[in-house]
Amino acid sequence: MAAILEVSGLKKAYKNFELKNVSFSIHEDCITGFIGVNGAGKTTTINALLNLIHRDGGIVKFRGKDISTDEKTFKDKIGVVFDSGCFYDELTIKDMTALLAPAYSEWDDHIYKQYLERFSLQQEQTIGTLSKGMKMKYALALASSHNAELLIMDEPTSGLDPLMREQFINILKSYIEPGGRAVFYSTHNTTDLDKSADMLIMINAGKILFEEEKDFLLEKFRVVKGDVKYLSPDIKSLMLHFEKSKYGFTGISDNASKIKSLYPDVLFERASIEDIMLAYVKEGE
Repeated sequence: MAAILEVSGLKKAYKNFELKNVSFSIHEDCITGFIGVNGAGKTTTINALLNLIHRDGGIVKFRGKDISTDEKTFKDKIGVVFDSGCFYDELTIKDMTALLAPAYSEWDDHIYKQYLERFSLQQEQTIGTLSKGMKMKYALALASSHNAELLIMDEPTSGLDPLMREQFINILKSYIEPGGRAVFYSTHNTTDLDKSADMLIMINAGKILFEEEKDFLLEKFRVVKGDVKYLSPDIKSLMLHFEKSKYGFTGISDNASKIKSLYPDVLFERASIEDIMLAYVKEGE
């Protein structure tokens, strides 16, 4: 799969936080989830790669070309959705679109109107009267109506109900179906990624911890449970993180077969993305 976006050595320092040489790639035909707890650096990374904040260092390439040499072309070929919406609440959908559509060289009004119909949005609706879910649908309609090759989204499902999140996932799958496109979205709601993501990138305290295929990660890690009497130095060394109580211990390990050979009575369960993410965070602490 060809890389559509390459981020190398991204740096941004604030008084109490910094991005530390953030590097990753987004590939065609993939939905990539960008995960991490609140404050991990997801929004800062997205703002920095979009040049919405000044980067202290690093290179961002789109289709192999440094975006700093032609940022206009880069932004013409991407669609962006933010949790905040970034719309004027007093305008109608029609008026808001009239302001935004001319910015794109390949704006397709026919496709845009198809999205409005699909999402049950009316041109004369005022932005401020839309629910959070409807605003997200409107943002997706805008982002998907100018032949964008990459969707970049920051916490797009925050505050949405389960039905709306399921619809969102179906929209993303439909978007990448034609091929040659990609989706990159940040979230701390990892249950959505179980259903949608092909790749996962995790950031914590401004540093990338892993960049892996989702299915590989879920196959690699297991939840380990057992009596505290089994919590020997050997088993501790084979776990990414563990917690214990008077009832036993629970941990996360990518060495399940080794633990099983040492302690056959220990129990194993399939780990979720959230289990893995929290284990990395707690291990770092």
